[in-house]
Amino acid sequence: QVQLVESGGGLVQAGGSLRLSCATSGRTFSSVTMGWFRQAPEKEREFVAAVSWSGLSTYADSVKGRFTISRDNAKNTVYLQMNSLKPEDTAVYYCAASITIHVRTTATNYDYWGQGTQVTVSS
Repeated sequence: QVQLVESGGGLVQAGGSLRLSCATSGRTFSSVTMGWFRQAPEKEREFVAAVSWSGLSTYADSVKGRFTISRDNAKNTVYLQMNSLKPEDTAVYYCAASITIHVRTTATNYDYWGQGTQVTVSS
């Protein structure tokens, strides 16, 4: 079992920045791939970014160059640094863990999920 707890969401103006954190417990953190997804009202959950145990990362095209995913294996925590935020980034952001060494971009490949943190970007 893996427990995930997100933090760091909030309200920010367009062009601003936020850093989300996801603290994990219950399994060797370094052996799992970690991902961030988001879901806006009346939209499907979509992939944002993921990072493998070795640090290999991938991003959705919509956030590439603005968001950075990173992990601190010593702290069992994954981060999502979000810069140049846009109103269309408004969503509930979810942290997820996949028991695999491969980077995954599909929600169904993730085994554990956090409860989400709200990010609201005002125009």
